[in-house]
Amino acid sequence: MVKFPGAGEPSETQSRSLGGYQQYASSLATEESGPTEWAPFSTRQEWEVARWAKLRGPSSTALTELLEINGVSWCAFVSPAGTKHNFFQLPEALGLSFKSSEELNKIIDKKLPNGLPQFIREEVELGGQKYEFYHRDILQCVRVLYGDPELAECLAYAPEQHFTGPDKKSRIFSEMNSGRWWWTRQVRSCLNFLHRWSNHALQKELKEKFPGITIIPVILSSDKTRVVLFGTKTAYPVYMTIGNIPKDIRRKPSRRTHVLIGYLPTTQLLHVSSAASRRRMLANLFHHCFSRILNPLKDAGNTGVEMTGGDGITRRTLPLFACFVGDYPEQVLVTGCKTGQCPKCDIDRTKLGDLNTPSSYRDLQKVLDALSTFDDNPAGYSAACSKAGIKPIVHPFWEFLPCSDVYLSLTPDVLHQLYQGVMKHLVAWVTAAFNKKDLDARCQCLPPNFSIRSFAKGITSLSRLTGKEHTDMCRILLGLIVDMDLPDGTSPIPLIRSTRALLDFLYLAQYPVHTSETLRLLHQSLRDFHANKHIFVELGIRENFNLPKLHSLIHYVESIELFGTTDNYNTEYTERLHIDLAKDAYRATNHRNEYAQMTIWLERKEKILRHQTYLEWRLGNKPKVTI
Repeated sequence: MVKFPGAGEPSETQSRSLGGYQQYASSLATEESGPTEWAPFSTRQEWEVARWAKLRGPSSTALTELLEINGVSWCAFVSPAGTKHNFFQLPEALGLSFKSSEELNKIIDKKLPNGLPQFIREEVELGGQKYEFYHRDILQCVRVLYGDPELAECLAYAPEQHFTGPDKKSRIFSEMNSGRWWWTRQVRSCLNFLHRWSNHALQKELKEKFPGITIIPVILSSDKTRVVLFGTKTAYPVYMTIGNIPKDIRRKPSRRTHVLIGYLPTTQLLHVSSAASRRRMLANLFHHCFSRILNPLKDAGNTGVEMTGGDGITRRTLPLFACFVGDYPEQVLVTGCKTGQCPKCDIDRTKLGDLNTPSSYRDLQKVLDALSTFDDNPAGYSAACSKAGIKPIVHPFWEFLPCSDVYLSLTPDVLHQLYQGVMKHLVAWVTAAFNKKDLDARCQCLPPNFSIRSFAKGITSLSRLTGKEHTDMCRILLGLIVDMDLPDGTSPIPLIRSTRALLDFLYLAQYPVHTSETLRLLHQSLRDFHANKHIFVELGIRENFNLPKLHSLIHYVESIELFGTTDNYNTEYTERLHIDLAKDAYRATNHRNEYAQMTIWLERKEKILRHQTYLEWRLGNKPKVTI
């Protein structure tokens, strides 16, 4: 293992500060005079009722009605003089200091310290109408994740190079800091800092002042999702995490390493009659809102900021936009290319199905030059963008982000590109090639198995399949067709080889650790498919293979070498976040002006969860972080 020299070292100018839990305790002490063990709640029972009410309990109205029942928390007592008092507690009562949901909310809002920053509401005027969106300070969100005391001992502060042997011929790729992107940015960032000082004495002084630069790769994800079972009501959440956190922790929703940083407008602009104008306006609205969210990263990525980790050590950090995780429509929207094209490279859309057609990543500098003509030559802006290969977007969010390349940042998407994309097509091709009754009969004859799903009615009649169902089908697909004959007597060998090649690619792409050898096998499996895909054309199933999701498999090897294995950036993780941070939040509102209520509901829930981790640490259920 080779570690980048000097990266991630503490800043010599730092002053020792309190770690996460101690700083949180001091914040509680300023809020309460002489706090109890359960402050700001008086007893453990009161804290557990408050936690249940915000994490597992009913609606606010139902909680208030519950607490108003005599004998539950408060009891009315009538004195001999006939005066009614509401402060007398029965011995069997819960003894809560709050009598309603509103009073509980006041305790949470005023007495529990803020962890993540509060949401900010902004309005955007477009087409004569105003649209609201909510967002947080992304730099402060990065500070919270970086300074989380639970993550202090496992954060990666420096890029590393791992090899299988002492000869260093075969590279190992796993975590994000083992990829080439982090190492390259570390070198470039150090050079940028040193080049600002022409005097060698000042360079030496700078090296002594900042012995190591700590890169913080910012990983972004956005996806529109429905928040109702019936109807079309949607939400457009934006999530953020950092690549310093190990992937085994990042992919667990219970660790809360993904932060909701914004809700984008979900308008369809139906009042705009022209479909082309509507699409262009929606793209500009998306990029404008994203620019507002990522604006704090511009200066921080150029000059660097000092951040204190959960261990109390201060380092000079550079938060840089590294990866964007999203499905194909999101990638098209982010890059500004046209639907049907590859968002990463400049290959012609009619050559997407050809493995040997030469192509290269889109020229970012050429695109930036075209974007810079908007202020000087608005009339020719559309023509300049068209020549550069993008839509005429006004200032996309990645235009001014330092040390970032949006075309490199697009990562493989195992859920949508493989399971819901290529594998979905493969199942349809195989179903069309063989006799459907025989294929379903084979499914029904499979013996019960603990790890294999039984398709009692076969697979040919299924529709609207989920990623999990495609996963189960891929496990049995090769076994179903391995000795079947094609109806017209054509040899099934090329079909079986192409099916096996795609399945090999599917499972190789999901390796948690890759080496140079496994990456060679990954690319070879793709070549085997393209060498045998002609069988689907001969059978009349396909005319061509110009599918963007199939073409995207070409970029898997390089993306793994850049950012680590695919389990670092799978959209399956953020799909799970929709339940907690969008759907449940919407259900907690009265469905009128819902985003204002959703953001407040989320902030209170986050405060309760943060206070819970603090109490577990204080009670000794979690190891204390030494400072």
